[in-house]
Amino acid sequence: MSTFVILLGGDMAVTDRLRAQIKGARFLAADGGMRHALSLGVVPELWLGDFDSTAADLLEKFKDVPRQTFPVAKDMTDGELALNEAYRLGATRVILCGAFGGERTDHTLLHLTMATRHAIEGRQILLSSGFEEAMPLVPGNYQYDLPDGSVFSILSFSELEGLTIEQAEWPLDKITLPLGSSLTVSNVVRGTLCVSLRLGHAILIAKLS
Repeated sequence: MSTFVILLGGDMAVTDRLRAQIKGARFLAADGGMRHALSLGVVPELWLGDFDSTAADLLEKFKDVPRQTFPVAKDMTDGELALNEAYRLGATRVILCGAFGGERTDHTLLHLTMATRHAIEGRQILLSSGFEEAMPLVPGNYQYDLPDGSVFSILSFSELEGLTIEQAEWPLDKITLPLGSSLTVSNVVRGTLCVSLRLGHAILIAKLS
């Protein structure tokens, strides 16, 4: 499996769990996400973007990293450019670090929906800030290695059919969940969390305990 980590411009905390997840991966940075390379102690193999949110000292610090520079007026975000490049380079699994928070809620929502689109296409993708993780949920059966006691929510992007949740404080059995329902918000992991879905698209977001 070829794992790529893409450094994005949102919030990130370096934890032992995150370090274990990214061990042995290849790194790409999207614009200002390069700042996370400092705290992770890595040097990405490629830096992409329009560099409109990158501080001058960061440009100097990583001046030897190869860059792909794009105009500010373009038809996709720096993060999507980096994700597409990861897949072009042969990624079979991608971790988006710094995918949440920051000053752009629209970017956070894009990362969640973009990841779900790629999951629909059969790709493995994880979003992380170190203290939160998100995994797209498309039809199938899943087991998650989330720490016991973690609070998680399943947010739907469509009506969900046949949603089952096991090993949680509030299990569910083959329910239909309307779009926009809060029923699956703020559940708690109790053991090895198992989720299955027959139809629909959603995302599972967990606050790690």
